[in-house]
Amino acid sequence: MFDEFNRDDDRGQVGIGTLIVFIAMVLVAAIAAGVLINTAGFLQSGAEETGQQSSDQVTNRLQVVSAVGEDIGSNGVDTVRITVKKAPGANNIDLSTTTLQFVHTSGSYDLVFGDYNTDAGSIAYGTVGGSDGSDSFGVVDVQDEDDSIDADTNVVLNDPADRAQIILDTSSITGGLEEGDTATIQINTQSGGNTELRLVVPETLSGTSAVNL
Repeated sequence: MFDEFNRDDDRGQVGIGTLIVFIAMVLVAAIAAGVLINTAGFLQSGAEETGQQSSDQVTNRLQVVSAVGEDIGSNGVDTVRITVKKAPGANNIDLSTTTLQFVHTSGSYDLVFGDYNTDAGSIAYGTVGGSDGSDSFGVVDVQDEDDSIDADTNVVLNDPADRAQIILDTSSITGGLEEGDTATIQINTQSGGNTELRLVVPETLSGTSAVNL
């Protein structure tokens, strides 16, 4: 007996509409996969960049070796010399792109790199704008084997053994640091590394030509 429901030679046909839907689904899946891959790559790149910047902020900073007050007169300490070096693990640090924020009871002052006149042996603050050193700081080398700290060309700490002095004309910035005065200095490198220094002037300056701050 012929069984019309059990034929081995039956063939199904797929309509053109079903085929179009299938192709569309494949295309959508491919596009979605591409978006996900691009997004993952973007997020990974952003995370790596953020991580590097955070690392630079922690490591690429200056370390203060000492702070000395000089040129002591009727107004107190007129000059401050801050000896600095690279912090452990820091890359090269360009002091010409470093900024200082000087906070005193008289106000807050933002200082940028000025210059150092090696021929005259004095700080040439006027190269920044203020002719009196009220908006800038100078840099001189203390220890430097390869002349990387030379204000005529560059002022870069490129070796752990390098030492430089940041020089502030406090007589022009605040009118001098008097006996018992305090001030806070934030030293910010180009990478965002931050070093905080607190200056404390002794209660008496009588008979001294230089003091540790």
